[in-house]
Amino acid sequence: MSKAAAKKPQPPFKGKINKIKKKSRIKKKQKTLLKEKVAKAQQTAPPDDAQQFSANWKILQEILKASEPEKKKPVIAKHQNGVLEKKATEKSAKKDSKDNAGPSHTDTEKKVKQHTVPNSVVPKETLKKVPAPPESRQSAAPKRKENSAKAKSAQAAKKHKSVAEETKPTEEDLWFDDVDPDDIEAAMGAEAAEIMRKKQGIRKTSNTESNLVKEKAFEGITRVVAIDCEMVGVGPGGEDSILARVSLVNQFGKCIYDKYVKPTEKVTDHRTAVSGIRPEDIKDGEDIKTVQMEVAKILQGRIVVGHAIHNDLKILLLDHPKKKIRDTQKYKPFRKAVKSGRPSLKALCRQILNVNVQQGEHSSVQDAQATMRLYTLVKKQWEAEIKDHQKNKDSEKKSQRKPKIPKYKDKN
Repeated sequence: MSKAAAKKPQPPFKGKINKIKKKSRIKKKQKTLLKEKVAKAQQTAPPDDAQQFSANWKILQEILKASEPEKKKPVIAKHQNGVLEKKATEKSAKKDSKDNAGPSHTDTEKKVKQHTVPNSVVPKETLKKVPAPPESRQSAAPKRKENSAKAKSAQAAKKHKSVAEETKPTEEDLWFDDVDPDDIEAAMGAEAAEIMRKKQGIRKTSNTESNLVKEKAFEGITRVVAIDCEMVGVGPGGEDSILARVSLVNQFGKCIYDKYVKPTEKVTDHRTAVSGIRPEDIKDGEDIKTVQMEVAKILQGRIVVGHAIHNDLKILLLDHPKKKIRDTQKYKPFRKAVKSGRPSLKALCRQILNVNVQQGEHSSVQDAQATMRLYTLVKKQWEAEIKDHQKNKDSEKKSQRKPKIPKYKDKN
């Protein structure tokens, strides 16, 4: 026989058999490695009691190192109920399979899942106390949440500011000029009221008395005085009026005369809600004749200021020269300011002085102070107008006079 015939025929699948043998060896090595890892993990398992865990810090460090992946694998987040997320476990298993080259990577994934140390070995209390490793991604999560929360709060604050700035009223919004700033303040706020006061040239005031009376001023009788009276009702239904109180103030708002008057008839309506007069006030009041004489003496030769002053002089049965009277109700600039033919004292004070008077019960002293303050505010202008008006009258009278024709006597 020849040498070629002497050789034994080789099986056709010998190369494939060798490959299968190599694969089986790799699988055996992987199994042994996994068994060694599991044995180490079981040896370094944490103690059952939390006190033993915290007492031995070195054991804790070893457990953490053993639990950490070899190539800085991400720590799997744990839910509150203790169940691991499926997605995280699948990702970690896929990474392991890529690192360990071999055809049966799916089988190794399943075995890794089976042989991992369960969470039940470590007590829940200890897991809460153990700080997460610094290289893990879990530690970055709360910071990101805090940063996102701060960013959201900052955006909300900016939006709130922008909305507040948009809602702030402007002069264009307050195009009207015939509304009381106090009413605007109640409806739209202090900023809108302040804009309206600036637009109308009104200054905000807080204390009524301090704006009507000049402090540390002369307290005696001045060349100009203001008067105001309060009345009560008599007769059927209290329709008729009699004098109940007289008040006079000087040019600086200081009270120089204030007396209650004893009624000459039976009072049927004290009008307390408006007049502020009560029965005990006028029960022991001054005699009306005495009051008339005292008031007439003060008014003599002086400029008298009042609001609808003809009513006060009428109830006092007194007369005063028209040239010496200054009535705030009849002053034309005041009428134009309030846009009324017969403006009330309350409206004038609120519009021009920005002072609230006659809130509830009236006070004759405060009303006299208010009329005096209105007069002193425009005193120079008012007196100049009266002088000009008087000059015009005098010039008209002179022009109306006819020249006298001289009478010539005949010399014959």
